[in-house]
Amino acid sequence: SWTQHASFVDARGEPVTTAMLDMASPLTGTRVLELACGPGGVGLAASARVGPEGQVVLSDVAVEMVAAAAARADRLGLSNVVARVLDLEHVDEPDAAFDVVLCREGLMLVPEPVIAAREIHRVLAPGGRAAIAVWGPRDRNPWLGALLDAVSSRTGAPVPPPGIPGPFSLDAVETVAGVLERAGFTDVEVHEVAVPFVCGSFDEWWTVVPSLAGPIARVLAALPADVVDAVRTQAREALVPFATTPGYT
Repeated sequence: SWTQHASFVDARGEPVTTAMLDMASPLTGTRVLELACGPGGVGLAASARVGPEGQVVLSDVAVEMVAAAAARADRLGLSNVVARVLDLEHVDEPDAAFDVVLCREGLMLVPEPVIAAREIHRVLAPGGRAAIAVWGPRDRNPWLGALLDAVSSRTGAPVPPPGIPGPFSLDAVETVAGVLERAGFTDVEVHEVAVPFVCGSFDEWWTVVPSLAGPIARVLAALPADVVDAVRTQAREALVPFATTPGYT
């Protein structure tokens, strides 16, 4: 699904990607690492900034994501991009190996974000910069919250389960700043970037959002058809306030 919807993911995340690259400012000839890259949109955008003299490493803990990102780089003919399987909490790269590290919507999903942030700090060269994006509060992200609430309501089980990091685990400014400072970062700045989720219809939302939320996709696949219909109906009702002409925002 992430391969199928890679262009949608890039378009939706473009405001965040631009903000990350502007803040991290990768220069021509520098080395950039993208962690938890998914289909690699942030790193692919960075490749234009570092030029042929630089290098971008696209990485993810999921082999399938790395393969998808590598295939996209190949199709674009990017000779300055390589792809590797790397664990965000145990980055198999030397100390001070990169000038810039990028991580969009990944740090919030690891069990130990401080450990992951320390790894990011470790692989940065002196004077290097990291740009990390996480989601804000759940009530300000109804495009996903509506699905999580509907699944929880119809299954009787909280989503995500207790003790499991979820997309909103670092949703406060002081929380994400604290993680980075405990990991050794200095000059930490946290900025909010508005990223409206826009789709042409509820059916489009239902096609895209559950399929990109891996654990939710597996839950829905295991539920009886009538329960899935109830989840869909509840989510549709929750999203009515966001209906526009045409579609949803």
